[in-house]
Amino acid sequence: MSMPLFFVSPEQAQQDVLCLTGEDARHIAGSLRMQPGERLTLSDGAGLMLHCEVEAAEKTAVIVRVCGREPCTSESSCAVTLFQCLPKGDKMDGIVQKSVELGAVRIVPVLSSRCISRPDGAALEKKRRRWQQIAAEAAGQSGRGRIPEVAPACRWEQAVQALSSMQYGLLLYEQQQGSSLSQVPASAAEVGLLVGPEGGISPQEADCCRQAGILCVGLGPRILRTETAGPAAIAVLQYLTGNFE
Repeated sequence: MSMPLFFVSPEQAQQDVLCLTGEDARHIAGSLRMQPGERLTLSDGAGLMLHCEVEAAEKTAVIVRVCGREPCTSESSCAVTLFQCLPKGDKMDGIVQKSVELGAVRIVPVLSSRCISRPDGAALEKKRRRWQQIAAEAAGQSGRGRIPEVAPACRWEQAVQALSSMQYGLLLYEQQQGSSLSQVPASAAEVGLLVGPEGGISPQEADCCRQAGILCVGLGPRILRTETAGPAAIAVLQYLTGNFE
């Protein structure tokens, strides 16, 4: 069993003795029932890992001493950004969770022409904050050294512009034949993936991507749900770039 991982601020990470409070303390002392002398790992959220020993554990505060620091080795060599068109209901929760577990470094919600879910600005920001919390929890659970950002939502045109500036920009398009993720080389350092909503991508939107130099790729003969396509593609990219070894 791996040691539990929790995130602290970069400022806290410079201290030799830290006091963890709030939900982290309740989880460590209550759920995990950790005792003095047991080990846990902290991360500053920017790639530095701190190996620590519990000195005191109460549900309101846990005191740990840093025994060693080292760079994180669990981050992928390929920085994958998922541009996910907003799905219905709470599907985005699972997309964020699984994408972070699989190594995505950034998730960008996108509003496309066929998005059924179209929350207003305040409601969308409230959802984004929840997705960011889900990303933080998934990063801790999976031993990530960084907390991926869930960015503010953008329009289709903005997503296409961002993708076109990346090393490899890809549109997952169910009507595309003959092109697949295997075209991404093992040396790829940056990939952007654009995934449509339940209603798919319109021909006009696909043309917009092609004109911007974005490669349209398929995921085989089966049609995947929007909540499946992104995480599946991220997993394939991690394999292709040697990050499942």
